[in-house]
Amino acid sequence: MIKAYAVQQAGGELQPFEYDPGPLADHDVEIDVEYCGICHSDLSMINNEWGMSQYPLVPGHEVAGKIAAVGAHVNHLAVGDRVGLGWHSSYCGDCNTCLDGDHNLCSDAQGTIVGHHGGFADKVRAQATSVVKLPDELPSEVAGPLFCGGITVYNPMRQFDLKPTARVGVIGIGGLGHMALQFLNAWGCEVTAFTSSDSKREEALSLGAHHTLNSRDAQALEQAAGRFDLLLSTVNVKLDWNAYVNTLKPKGRLHLVGAVLEPLDISVFPLLAGQRSVSSSPVGSPATIAQMLEFAARHDIKPQVEVFAMQDVNKAIDRLHHGSPRYRVVLKN
Repeated sequence: MIKAYAVQQAGGELQPFEYDPGPLADHDVEIDVEYCGICHSDLSMINNEWGMSQYPLVPGHEVAGKIAAVGAHVNHLAVGDRVGLGWHSSYCGDCNTCLDGDHNLCSDAQGTIVGHHGGFADKVRAQATSVVKLPDELPSEVAGPLFCGGITVYNPMRQFDLKPTARVGVIGIGGLGHMALQFLNAWGCEVTAFTSSDSKREEALSLGAHHTLNSRDAQALEQAAGRFDLLLSTVNVKLDWNAYVNTLKPKGRLHLVGAVLEPLDISVFPLLAGQRSVSSSPVGSPATIAQMLEFAARHDIKPQVEVFAMQDVNKAIDRLHHGSPRYRVVLKN
């Protein structure tokens, strides 16, 4: 039996929950969960904000742990390996996107917490393809958030062949943004942190930003016209998107990785006149995750975490929901 914490209905409190996962499939692995990050996507799933939650729901898709068992056809992982598991727990492996290496775009991919029990537990199971080894230099305590938040901000750098000479603005310095600053700085970019919080200005500079810009200052936004090659938005709230588009260079890109629920209100002419783009992306493929982990280990990039005991999961959820953690909350078994 796997011992976990689950919610029984939308917005419910997490309670102890046990389930029998059955025999281990030939292409799957079982992971002893050592740490599991808490992401805003977990909150969205708990509250069924996206209309796809199934209950009982065991959240948790930022898993770091050790392989406890491997299926008969698993050859690249062994019992005892330190590994991580992110948003996807399996892929079809046969569609064109999988064959192209874009597993994260597979229409039949299985979400780790979408119709599948996640990592708020002592163990979790997943297809071996979706599980990635951790570099020796990367502590397990900080590895989990890289498998969702980290890869979410790293993936567009890879997908759009971001040049190290690029000028990049990061909108929102929180769970995603504080990792984006570190990745972009190590990539070689000139990095500006957009933040409305004076308390985060010095933190942003210490995390890798070269400049900060007060996102509530309309004049400062106007003065930044034509400055950026890329704007990476990590927020999940509606902003004056036209003001941000105006800060892009010709051929610049506004890229959204925060799950904004409201429709985007963007005028076409500023896009058309400057051949600017608006885009978005999900997490990355296992190959991109592996590359990100190697890059993070090489450049000593680590999310800042606050650690709670797994049995204090409801306190940890409340900290994320109503507090201001710096910057990711992680559960420890």
